[in-house]
Amino acid sequence: MIIIVLTSFLCFLGSASASVEEAEALLKWKASFQNPDNPLLSSWILPPNAANSSHSRKEIASPCTWYGVSCIHSVNWLNLTNSSINGTLYNFPFSSLPNLEYVDLTLNDLSGSIPPQIGNLSKLLYLDLQRNLFSNTIPREIGRLKNLQTLHLNANELNGSIPEEIGQLRSLSDLALATNDLDGPIPASLGNLKNLTYLYFYDNLLSGPIPPELGLLYNLVELYLYRNQLPGPIPPSFGNLNKLEVLHLYSNKLTGLIPPEIGNLTSLHSLSLFSNSISGSIPPSLGNLASLTLLHLYGNQLSGSIPKELGNLKLLEDLEFADNLLSASVPATLGNLSNLQYLYLRRNHLSGPIPQELGNLTKLVAMIMSENQFSGHLPDKLCESGVLRNFTVNDNMLTGPIPRGLKNCTSLLRAVFNGNQLTGNLSKMFGVYPHLDFMDLSNNNFHGELSGNWGRCRNLSTLKIAENNISGPIPPELGNLAQLGVLNLSSNHLTGKIPMEFGKLRSMLNLFLQDNQLSGSIPQEMGSLDQLLSLDLSSNSLNGSIPETLDLDELPGSTHIDISFNNLEGPVPPGRAFANFTIEQKKETERAEDTDVDEDGFYSVAIFDGREMFKQILKATEDFNATFCIGEGGYGSVYKANLPSADVVAVKKLHQSSEMTDRNGFLNEIRALTNIRHRNIVKLYGFCSDSKHSMLVYEYLERGSLADILSKEEEAAKKLDWQKRVNIVKGVAYALSYMHHDCSPPIVHRDISSKNILLDSEDEADVSDFGTAKLLKKDSSNWSALAGTYGYIAPEFAYTMEVTEKCDVYSFGILALEVIKGEHPGDYISQIMCASPGNLQLEDFLDQRLSRPTKKVEEVLVSIIKLARGCVAANPKSRPTMHIVSESLARVLNLCNIMWKIVQPG
Repeated sequence: MIIIVLTSFLCFLGSASASVEEAEALLKWKASFQNPDNPLLSSWILPPNAANSSHSRKEIASPCTWYGVSCIHSVNWLNLTNSSINGTLYNFPFSSLPNLEYVDLTLNDLSGSIPPQIGNLSKLLYLDLQRNLFSNTIPREIGRLKNLQTLHLNANELNGSIPEEIGQLRSLSDLALATNDLDGPIPASLGNLKNLTYLYFYDNLLSGPIPPELGLLYNLVELYLYRNQLPGPIPPSFGNLNKLEVLHLYSNKLTGLIPPEIGNLTSLHSLSLFSNSISGSIPPSLGNLASLTLLHLYGNQLSGSIPKELGNLKLLEDLEFADNLLSASVPATLGNLSNLQYLYLRRNHLSGPIPQELGNLTKLVAMIMSENQFSGHLPDKLCESGVLRNFTVNDNMLTGPIPRGLKNCTSLLRAVFNGNQLTGNLSKMFGVYPHLDFMDLSNNNFHGELSGNWGRCRNLSTLKIAENNISGPIPPELGNLAQLGVLNLSSNHLTGKIPMEFGKLRSMLNLFLQDNQLSGSIPQEMGSLDQLLSLDLSSNSLNGSIPETLDLDELPGSTHIDISFNNLEGPVPPGRAFANFTIEQKKETERAEDTDVDEDGFYSVAIFDGREMFKQILKATEDFNATFCIGEGGYGSVYKANLPSADVVAVKKLHQSSEMTDRNGFLNEIRALTNIRHRNIVKLYGFCSDSKHSMLVYEYLERGSLADILSKEEEAAKKLDWQKRVNIVKGVAYALSYMHHDCSPPIVHRDISSKNILLDSEDEADVSDFGTAKLLKKDSSNWSALAGTYGYIAPEFAYTMEVTEKCDVYSFGILALEVIKGEHPGDYISQIMCASPGNLQLEDFLDQRLSRPTKKVEEVLVSIIKLARGCVAANPKSRPTMHIVSESLARVLNLCNIMWKIVQPG
């Protein structure tokens, strides 16, 4: 702060008085570097015989003209930030530079310990060693720097405890030790630092209760202790910090109550306590925080009612109390929060009606009230201002019709009403929503007919109206929904024919029309749905023959077709879709008897005839001729195979050394992986093996890998614009969230990298190679490959040799930065980890081949960088889950008013 002003002053001072001895001491340090010929330090030289020359010659030899060095009579300023220095501080001339006041060695590759001799720099005001590779403990001698005002040691690999002696630095105003591996308690002696304004200890392994002495830091403006292992209560003494603007204690092990004294912090802008074990009620005194814009208490054990006093927080923009034990009704005073944009109350025990006053919240972007016990009617005036994008009230006991405000809410992106008792004539309740992506009205009591207006919601990807009392025909206009991937109209009273226009739904993944009164034949056009995964037409009155077009030759991804309990007649089509259904049933019995392997050693698990496919692949690739190889991986080569059916598949031929842990375990894993169904995950069709070859058969995507596209020349990279790049990050996040949280057991990818992200013709991201590494022996020669791709591997793997979901989270963070920067972030990872939250310089992370993003897009990119920052935390316990990442990303896109296609996880 003060030091920055001093910087500008010193840059203009004369420099002729520094001694040759100081220069020689600095040169000795430079000589110890692993890269002493660093071109940035080319000015660091002494003329020949400078030490024995005249006075004027010594002036010429002064180090004060060197790069990064400034002087007042002697060297007092050393600024070598981002200078590509690879070395240590073991030969740093501490004793030869007694007048040093400013040292900034940020963003280098300095390693080893911080020497205890650093305590000899008694005049030091500013010390910044962040974003390096320093290890071991912080030396206690640092407590001797009595004049020190700024100490930045964040984003290194420091361990051990925080020295008590830091509490002796009474001039200190800025202390940052974040993003290290520091453990043990926070020293109570820090309560002596009465001038401290910024305290950053986040992303460490700190334990022990938060010392109440921190409540003596009356000048503190920002306090970041999040993502540690701090237990115990929040000290009531924090109520003394009347200058505090940011208090972030989330993702710890905090227990006890929220102290009512927190209500004294009238300067507080942001209070984030989520993901702890805090209990008790929300103190009404929080209603005194008149400057508050963000209040995050979700993911705790809070009980009791929501205080009506929170209605006084007129500047509040984000209120999130989800995943607690809150009960009683929502206070009507929340309708006074005129700036509120986000209201998240899901998964509590809240009851009673949703207050009509919430309809007054004209800036509300997201209202998430699901999984409570709300009853009564929805507020009449919801979305009258036309900015609401996400409205979710599923799994409550709501009754009555959809209010007029929601009917006319053209801004909606996502609306979820399922699992209530809502009523009314569906044909009159909904309008046209140009941006709507997801609508779920299932399991209610709606009646009437489906309106053709649904066909005008051109961005709709999911429409679910199952388990209602809908009657009449299915409107053919639904065939206009080019983005529709899920349509569920099951368990209603629909009549008439299945519209032949459904043949135009080329994005369809899951189509459920079962348990209705549909008649007529199955349209031949249904065979053109080449992305279909599930088709259920059972329990209707369909007649005629089964169309030959419903064949796996036309539906390469189909894994489930149910047309039972109809009046269909004629032969079953000879194609693989139906033949393999019978084959798979037989194989299930065989598997139970452990007879997967044929007499000749061939075995397979697939949604196709494995032996026939095996032969076709060998023929199509000419027995895996290198001509057909399209990629190399750590544990296999990938080949492109054009099959006789005109299908194209990607075949990963595993290396011969890729032994299986055990055959049955391997086959069980494959069965699980072939059941994965997600729009952002490459389909795995199955596995085949004989004595010579073992192969995995995947969906083939023409565009190739993200790595290849990002590495291409400028024009090719430009085609991957900012909107597409954000969609790629979003798609990968949703895919990983599905694998980690929606699959049972969870699936860890183990090798997320730009090489394993494939793009389809629309530049949508598809995660490939999922789960493959998990199938191989840990002691095989491929074990190094199993850890992932260099540059994406989580740091803890080096000492744990264990791969968890948090390893995928780390890799995702690296990938997200790579997508934005257009290349692997490399050294920028340390830069992003050390920047204080809100002080990220976007320019450093942008792909310079693309034009400057708009202001709105910039906001999205900064938010993605912040999310990525959390994902690459050194401590795996400090990283968010992919579920949190995907939800945060969806929230960011909503907040920034970006009208891009938003699809929820799964």
